[in-house]
Amino acid sequence: MMTAQNTAIKLLVLPGDGIGPEIMREVRRVIDWLESRRGLSFDITEDVVGGASLAEYGEPIRDEVIEKAWAADAVLFGSVGDPKWAHVGFEKRPEVAILKLRQELGLFANLRPAKVFDALVDASTLKPDVVRGLDIMIVRETVGGIYFGNPRGIETLPDGSKRGINTEVYTTSEIERVARVAFDLARKRSNRVCSVEKCNVMESGLLWKEVVTDVHAKEFPDVELSHMLADNCAMQMVRNPRQFDVIVTGNLFGDLLSDLASMLTGSLGMLPSATLGAVRENGKFPALYEPIHGSAPDIAGQGIANPIAQILSFAMLLRYSLNKQEEANMIEQAVSNVLESGLRTADIMSEGMARVGTSVMGEAIVRELDKLQK
Repeated sequence: MMTAQNTAIKLLVLPGDGIGPEIMREVRRVIDWLESRRGLSFDITEDVVGGASLAEYGEPIRDEVIEKAWAADAVLFGSVGDPKWAHVGFEKRPEVAILKLRQELGLFANLRPAKVFDALVDASTLKPDVVRGLDIMIVRETVGGIYFGNPRGIETLPDGSKRGINTEVYTTSEIERVARVAFDLARKRSNRVCSVEKCNVMESGLLWKEVVTDVHAKEFPDVELSHMLADNCAMQMVRNPRQFDVIVTGNLFGDLLSDLASMLTGSLGMLPSATLGAVRENGKFPALYEPIHGSAPDIAGQGIANPIAQILSFAMLLRYSLNKQEEANMIEQAVSNVLESGLRTADIMSEGMARVGTSVMGEAIVRELDKLQK
């Protein structure tokens, strides 16, 4: 999606709940810097979703917000969720906001990079020689599978007991389109894709393997393709994670494996994500960018949350939606330099480092951008 230098970039910013608003403020600092030092222009609309929307409007996301998302060049999302809404029905849970956005915008491919910064090698629970240099991209299908399949629900049986039902469903076209995203990404990286499913016990997994194999043979024979069962993949990610480049998998397994990958890097607070939709006739595509950590209501308002995943999510927005490769690289380099300097938020703190809060970390990244600009 190309954006002219003198055209305002339309962003919809949805800070969400918990730590969402405070880490989003640090992204706004980066945006202000890009406008003043790089000549970019942003037209930003902000709205509420999740628990904040429930409190104000009685629903986790309004139709007006979805309309704004369609009109935007990209959506920058915070985090949703709060225990105080645990009593409401599933359709009213704060998390429905992100699920509905993905579904309504057709955001079918979630990109979750797991990259270990050299300065944080010791933050991982695995040995440094296992995770040093790690750079995995997990491509997760996000609008199909067991999270959206029907039938679903909770039913009462004749004897009075209950049964919960969720259905794993995938079609050929759903698998094909996410596989193409993975293969395209692999061509820009190390040219390797590992397709993950459970074809040994699930018919949907068998279809997944067959379709990915077919797409590879017909369209991407130059990319190395391997297949792995999901449980083995989880084990291999802990045993030897650097064997992977791009992993493509369904909704449920992608959810689990990407969280596992996050701890290889040392903290959920470090990992961004992008969720992309199909290219429209005008050449643009809907896209949403968010950190993979939760809303962390237990530390909200304390000024100690790590803003890096939110800032790196914005860097992904620049790279994929706006084709601003140089600015995206600058932000990622600024984060790396700040970590090399020894600054740490609480979640990545280690002995001998300097512990800082949310705003100081954001300010340090902007100062580093100033140095890189000179």
